[in-house]
Formats: sequence, C-alpha cells, structure tokens
Amino acid sequence: MQQPPAMPPRAAGVVPGIEVLLSDSLQLVRGKRIGLITNHSGRDRRGNSTIDLLFHAPGVRLTALFGPEHGLRGAAQAGETVSSTVDSATGVPIYSLYGQTYAPTPEMLRDVDVLVYDIQDVGARVYTFEWTMALSAEAAGKLGKKFIVLDRPDPIRGDRVDGNILEPRFRSFVGQYPVALRYGLTPGELLRYLVGTGQISADISIVPMRGWRRSMWWEETGIPWINPSPNLRSVDATLLYPGTVFFEGTNTTEGRGTDKPFQLIGAEWLSDAGTIAREMNALKLRGVRFDSTSRTIQSDGGYKFGGKTIPMIEVTVTDRDAVRPVEVGVRLLHAIYTHHRAEWQWRPSIDRLAGTDELRQAVEQGTIDALLAKWSRQADDFQAQSKNYWLY
Repeated sequence: MQQPPAMPPRAAGVVPGIEVLLSDSLQLVRGKRIGLITNHSGRDRRGNSTIDLLFHAPGVRLTALFGPEHGLRGAAQAGETVSSTVDSATGVPIYSLYGQTYAPTPEMLRDVDVLVYDIQDVGARVYTFEWTMALSAEAAGKLGKKFIVLDRPDPIRGDRVDGNILEPRFRSFVGQYPVALRYGLTPGELLRYLVGTGQISADISIVPMRGWRRSMWWEETGIPWINPSPNLRSVDATLLYPGTVFFEGTNTTEGRGTDKPFQLIGAEWLSDAGTIAREMNALKLRGVRFDSTSRTIQSDGGYKFGGKTIPMIEVTVTDRDAVRPVEVGVRLLHAIYTHHRAEWQWRPSIDRLAGTDELRQAVEQGTIDALLAKWSRQADDFQAQSKNYWLY
C-alpha cells in the first residue's frame, strides 16, 4: 500500500477545516449520523480523503455521501449528469446533487442528523460548488438539521473582489444569489454572508482554518494543489476564470479540449489572432500578456471545434497581484467581437454567466468602459457588505 506524502510542517502551512475538526472540534459530529457533501478535493494535507477520515473517526457514523457537479471523484466533465450509486470503499450510499436534483431531498436526508460540506472552491460566482453548498444548507434548514462547513482557502486571495453583483432575474446554477463575480470569500464566509443577510435560512457552523490570511495566493497555503474541476488546472487559470469564463457564452472556445483551458481563447475563424493580441497588449492591462498561437482541440468530449487545429489567443499572467480578470475577459470579448461581427454568436448562457444582460449589450454597443466602471463600484459595494462576515 502506497504511503501518503509527509505532512507539511505545521508552521509552514494553512490547516484546512477537516483537520481542525478532527483535532479539536469533533464534538460537532460525535454521536451523530453524518451526511457528507464532498469530492476529490476534500482531503487533509497528507492526501487522505475526508470520506475516509470521517468514516474512521471515533463516534462518527457516516451514513450518506453527496457528490456535486463533476461527481464524487471530480472526473465528470462540465454539465455531465452524475448518477447516484454506492461508495465501494465504505459501502455508504452516494447521492448525486447534479442531475435530477441540485439539493438533498428529505428522503436522502432521512438517516442524516448533520450535513457536512468539504469542497475546495475557486472564489468565482460562476462555479457551481458554492451553490450546491447554499442549496444544501437551505434544504437541511427546512428539516431542522445542522449544516457544517469545513472551511478552505479562496485560492485567488480573499482580499480581492471583482465584477458585478448578479441580478436576481438571471439567477441560475452558475449564480444563485446576488454576489460579486469574484467574491473574495471562503466557502464558510460566503455561507455566513448568505445566512446573515437573510437570503438563506439555515442552522450553520463553520469550522475555520488555522493560519490562513486573506492576502495569500494558493501556493502560500502549503496545501497541495488538486485540480478543483477537470478544466481548472492551475492557479493562473483559476485567477483568469472569472473573466475568460464569459467565452463559454459565445461561439468561441474558452480552451476546453486544450492543455490550458481558460487561458486560451480561439475559433477556426480567428485568423487575425496576432492582430488582436497586439491590440490587447497595446491596452497595457496590468498583469497580463496576450500572444497568438494555435492548438488542436481534442476530438472527443463534445468540445467546440473538436478535432480541428485553430488559431488562438493565449493569456499569460505576468503579475497575479495586478490582474483584474473580469476586465481582461470583457475587453477581450469586445476586441474579438469588433473584428468578427459576422462570425460572432452569443449563446443563451451568456446572460446567466454574466448575471446580467448588460455585458452583451455593452460589447455590442461599445460601452464597455462605462460597464466596467459600474461593475467596479458594485465590487466595492459587495466587499463593504461582506466584510461583516469575514472569519480571517
């Protein structure tokens, strides 16, 4: 049997919520039947899964597992329906929260006293994991059951907020509540904000991390990087994601099916990628560089332009501290749209991803400067509101 990697030195790293729970907060779950919402990212620093840790914890009875988008093992592609099954290692039933239902049903929670959440987030509203958390907390609250978050870092810093606040009429599973696009909160803080502002009714407890500071980038935490989902493969991609995700709502590709999703943007008709890259560099956006390149898109997986070699624009992060990812995405959208109005198509998902129809209109009307100024004010407002719920 392969030995787990050595634990990082205590002083050098952040201690995630699962380890804090086991070391000094086990009374929260001892003697209780536990339902666990987790995936492959729910691990301690040695690499042991939260499933196994709770299954073997003294006085804890693990009775149900719940998998979000991408499944319990994190291998399913975006949007792929995930089935319910049984965990072969523990014999505990696994219920899917991505497919027929997005929150646990009363039947799923019948043998559960406390619902626990342990998933690595990416700090972006358009990710689905935090909404699995919110909807599940609400479902538990309706049944009078406790909901516990085992907190984890915001990998792209918790002191940076960027982008607009979602308009409620564009609510979807890529944006359930009016929060900023890059919201600058840990999962536990986000849920505290939603409950504290009366948007969700739930009985929650947050098991905080030890040693985390809001100014930390992921590498500073000392926690091993695990791709939070199949197409977020680096901290730089995760940082750009709140902006480059907009390309999902167009007929350009956001880089899925390549080696650098969310860092590569392209289309088979983007023959002037070099010209557009030069125009983008002339804007002198802080912390990024644009280059023209090409890639062959994987033929299997249902990707845009699958099997074709297409021109692309690569976005390289040169200074993480300076990058404003939402501005990067909006300005690149506008640049490509301006050159390719004839080829360009919006997909219906664009307004859901943006949380508004203002982005689409601003790109078409050339009013993105005014839009970005408005969004910057909204980001500042959200940070001011959410500061009351910070834990760190």
